[in-house]
Amino acid sequence: MKTMIKSVRGALLAVAATAVATPVMAAGQAPHIERQQWSFSGPFGQYDKAQLQRGFKVYKEVCASCHGARLLSFRNLAEEGGPGFTEDQVKAVAAEYTVMKGPNDDGEMEEVAAIPSDRWPSPFPNEQAARAANGGAYPPDFSTLAKARAVASGFPGFVFDMFTQYQEHGPDYIYNLLTGYKDAPACFGEDFSGYYNEKFIGGSITNEECHGQPLTGGPIGMAPPLSDEQVEYTDGTPMTVDQYAHDVSAFMMWVAEPKLEERKSMGFRVMIFLVIFASLLYFTKKSIWRDVEH
Repeated sequence: MKTMIKSVRGALLAVAATAVATPVMAAGQAPHIERQQWSFSGPFGQYDKAQLQRGFKVYKEVCASCHGARLLSFRNLAEEGGPGFTEDQVKAVAAEYTVMKGPNDDGEMEEVAAIPSDRWPSPFPNEQAARAANGGAYPPDFSTLAKARAVASGFPGFVFDMFTQYQEHGPDYIYNLLTGYKDAPACFGEDFSGYYNEKFIGGSITNEECHGQPLTGGPIGMAPPLSDEQVEYTDGTPMTVDQYAHDVSAFMMWVAEPKLEERKSMGFRVMIFLVIFASLLYFTKKSIWRDVEH
């Protein structure tokens, strides 16, 4: 029996050591992603409509030339919980774009002006055209990118995240990526003509060293997309790379989860219901069985 207890204890210690050590090694390999303050974080978080409108402006004027949003319809911009555009504003935005519809009576597709019910048009007709226009790199679709690019917290971080309900790792990563462009390290050589981002996860140089210093991130196919005063804000908000990155990251989160406010509101009501229901069950049990000996 003592031998069995020792074996079980040893196995548990080994599992615990692995759970602690593995994330530490992973943290040393991957870039450090700094957490940001988001209005939509936490169990009662909500989107900042003004920020979503600014983020949409950045996406429309900068990102949309390469990145599509195939799950986004123009009319979504006027729905509750979103940027809060009016129907007339949505119609005006849709009218700026054309979409292919058909076939017509002659069996041909026609290019017509978009209407609010249409999906956001892709900047490229297919993946091959997108790669050809971007030096072989494929610009990812923005529809669910803010959820797909989540960064693992490791142990014990994910335990705290469960209690705080922190789910904004995706926007954190996107913000860090947009602001993480640096000059390429000297060890890359003079013939390196690409772009280097110290926050890029998936870079081919991760875990390598440059003159004895560990490198994070790596070469990225996308050139730095943002620069100061690139997009004009009319509400007095600073027109800086940092602000642009915050705004477009928030907008991408909304595109990926447009029903976030509704989900959180429903979750709170469900929790209140469960507390009341559990209390009623407890007092009902006490009332029914109070005269029964146990």
